[in-house]
Amino acid sequence: MTTTPLAPVPTPAPAGSPSPVGAPSPAGSPDPAGEAPGSAPTPTSAAALTPCASPARQTYPRDVWPASTRPGPHGDMTVGGVSLTEAAERFGTPLYLLDEGEVRDRCRTYRAAFPPEEAEVVYAAKAFLSRAVVRWVREEGLGLDVCSAGELLLAISAGFPADRIVLHGNAKSPEDLSTAVRLGVGRIVLDSTSEIARLAALVPHGTRRPVMIRVVPGISAGGHAAVRTGTEDQKFGLSLMDGSAQHAIDRVLGQPGLELVGLHCHIGSQITSITPYVSALRRMVGLLARTRDKHGVVLPELDMGGGHGIAYRAGEPALDIPTLAARVRAELAAGCARAMLPVPRLTVEPGRAVIGPAGVAVYRVLSVKRTGTRTFVAVDGGMSDNPRPALYGVRYAPRMVGRASDAPGRTVTVVGRHCEAGDVLADAVELPEDVHPGDLLAVPAAGAYHLSMASGYNLVGRPPVVAVTDGTARLLVRRESLEDLRRRDVGA
Repeated sequence: MTTTPLAPVPTPAPAGSPSPVGAPSPAGSPDPAGEAPGSAPTPTSAAALTPCASPARQTYPRDVWPASTRPGPHGDMTVGGVSLTEAAERFGTPLYLLDEGEVRDRCRTYRAAFPPEEAEVVYAAKAFLSRAVVRWVREEGLGLDVCSAGELLLAISAGFPADRIVLHGNAKSPEDLSTAVRLGVGRIVLDSTSEIARLAALVPHGTRRPVMIRVVPGISAGGHAAVRTGTEDQKFGLSLMDGSAQHAIDRVLGQPGLELVGLHCHIGSQITSITPYVSALRRMVGLLARTRDKHGVVLPELDMGGGHGIAYRAGEPALDIPTLAARVRAELAAGCARAMLPVPRLTVEPGRAVIGPAGVAVYRVLSVKRTGTRTFVAVDGGMSDNPRPALYGVRYAPRMVGRASDAPGRTVTVVGRHCEAGDVLADAVELPEDVHPGDLLAVPAAGAYHLSMASGYNLVGRPPVVAVTDGTARLLVRRESLEDLRRRDVGA
């Protein structure tokens, strides 16, 4: 893999002091008084969005863009010292950039908030995984959370230690379990009672595999119904309320090949309030105490999952990581003191909050269509590389880059190229009125759950991923070509 510099553009930092990583935006606290647990952020009005001035006169809010983002000459923008215009010319569009420095800084924020002597920080690979990302998080001292044999084998191939890996999944395949046992992953999280006997049968005689049980604490949290995983009547985990979790604990403790080392819960995704984490923690400590009372077993670990929310548009709330850490650690210590339990080692599993704000997607405009009431700006990507708008209704705040424009703003809908009316990337956003085919649009907060959820719809191929840092760009994942797609089709 070659590393080639793209011309860095030395420019002064944008006006205003950037917020620290994980800090809430000025729009509000991540845990406001009276907020319902897991409530979704209030949508930002079109009038409050990015002004349509030339990028050279714009600032880049720290809660949405990587800290390294700067205006460049002639309406350009740089991330990690790399010109987006030059990157688009070299690698083509659509294109995904990952700011390596931003990823590392966010890893360090977590390690500072959850010190190693008390807690483990595990990166959730499902947000986005590549061999370079595996290396970055390993070098920053994080563990890794995987959900399949595929993610596990990629991590191992990149040199990640198996004993620092956690395997999740509500329906692990025989290959998932056998690969985890063979490689010796650090923890296997049991998600159903059927997995208990299945895993126990795979463990070599005379050995034991460390396991955790995923508990559903009955807490509703998350930015969309599809990502609320801490409530009853959904596919993940074992219920605290109906006794399923306690029954699973009883069964695991009866298996000589399984060592129950702790409990696990994950209450949802894109959570911007601390309140549901505290509520879930209290219930988990209660189950730890009941396990001690019933079996005389003190479990040494408690994994509280992830789901830490980020901002996708300027002014949206994001979960404040240092505040979350202080509250959770204090509540854990107090709860264990009340229950007369030793404080277990805490684990958290951030994914989106590490990789999401480090990513920028770059698209090229293919057409501009004005109907009676709306203007549609169509780009050369869409739901095949970012299905989140179609799945969860999320909207982004793209900016035009690559040329200066003093044209007034126009409210537009940015759409993809795919044959679906729901292929909408950003609705009711402002772009310069003179936006036209050939222009470039940059979309922030694009690092998580875009390419990891990408599809082969319309056979357009998945975009490349390029790392940027210190004025240098290097290819991490190449573009999926039409030849790649053809080779998979082996029928005649």
